[in-house]
Amino acid sequence: MKKTLYSLMLNEDVVREIDVIAHRMGTNRSALINQILADYASVVTPERRIENIFRAIEELVTPARELVPFFAPNAATMTLKSSLAYKYRPTVKYEVSLENGENGEIGVLTVAFRTQSEELLSALTYYFRLIKRIEDSYLAGRPTPPRHALYDGKFIRTLTLAPNRDYTSEEIAEGISDYVQLFDYLMKRCIGGYMTDDEIIRQYSIYLAKNKIIV
Repeated sequence: MKKTLYSLMLNEDVVREIDVIAHRMGTNRSALINQILADYASVVTPERRIENIFRAIEELVTPARELVPFFAPNAATMTLKSSLAYKYRPTVKYEVSLENGENGEIGVLTVAFRTQSEELLSALTYYFRLIKRIEDSYLAGRPTPPRHALYDGKFIRTLTLAPNRDYTSEEIAEGISDYVQLFDYLMKRCIGGYMTDDEIIRQYSIYLAKNKIIV
């Protein structure tokens, strides 16, 4: 959504209160005024759309209690935390960053972890590489296949949607939450030794077959 510079005549007392509210919300005067006017005119800004997506993700993942979601107002990133059934129950953090990307890319999923265990590090790395191989095979024919990277305790994957179609906030939220929950579910079972590679591949293919929105 294009932004243009405008000059407004505002009461000093109003501006003072706007600045206080903006500081409390972690934003700035222009962004807050823009959002207030957009809400009044029933215009959905990119910032509001992202917030709507995050709130919908929060509602979708909370009942399962496997992921703990958190996001701040006016932020373009939300965090979902998960615990591994491993020694000391290490935490894996999923960061969903949304943006107005090009060619179908809508954001990035970053899976961050910290561990001193070489065994766990090796298991996580094996799983991440397995997921990349699966997606390189199953999603290669998409207009915008996801891109992957693995380094410094992070697995990074772009989030993509088929272009030339309008998606609702609820559809995007469903696509992201379904994928993150699948990723977390398969990761825990891979590391715990409860699933073979073939079983993980089969579960991924089932996910592709039954889900309408694939990110």
